[in-house]
Amino acid sequence: MSDTGAAGRHVLLSGGTSEAGWAAARALRDGGARVTVSGHSADKLAAFEADGFETAEVDLTDESAVFATALRIGAVDGILHLVGGWRGGGGVPGQSEEDWRALEPSLTAWRHVSRAFWDGLTASPAGRVAVVSSPSVARPLAGGANYAATKAALEAWTRALAHGFRKHARDAGVDQSGAAAIFRVKKLSGLEQRLADEFVALWDRPADDVNDRIIDLTEG
Repeated sequence: MSDTGAAGRHVLLSGGTSEAGWAAARALRDGGARVTVSGHSADKLAAFEADGFETAEVDLTDESAVFATALRIGAVDGILHLVGGWRGGGGVPGQSEEDWRALEPSLTAWRHVSRAFWDGLTASPAGRVAVVSSPSVARPLAGGANYAATKAALEAWTRALAHGFRKHARDAGVDQSGAAAIFRVKKLSGLEQRLADEFVALWDRPADDVNDRIIDLTEG
């Protein structure tokens, strides 16, 4: 297998049953990748199965379930994390605990998934992981404080993964092969295909060129 390009890679779409997941799954398949879509909705996953994709029904906030799923489907060469959602409004007083708890699963799921598949990602000749974040991390607003805070934590975890890829290569005395990137987008609706294409393109660039990079999809 070549050390560039998505062809032949096994890629997991974490929480990938959305429109963005469909765009990414098809773009990856067009690029020659094997795709597994994970999520908790059996009905939504069935639609992916009918289109020829592999699926994994799992509660991504359940640590033991995620690790069991990783053992079942095996190592992957890439992950696009698509668990998200929006809650906001009402200024600072309106940042409710209910809204925080609704947003928190994105981070919880990413922590579980990245840890469960880490060994395979670092062993891959071209591991690539990415999350979808928001420009609000750089300029949080009072009415979106919960949202910006969870996205900031998601980015911090992903940047720690980027450091992990660098450290793994340094400790092993080899060239870096894995990379973690962050996509920022103000509103994903209408940009699903661009996200998909940009994610697939991560395999067309050297790991150290995309590792710890923030890619703004609202530009251009």
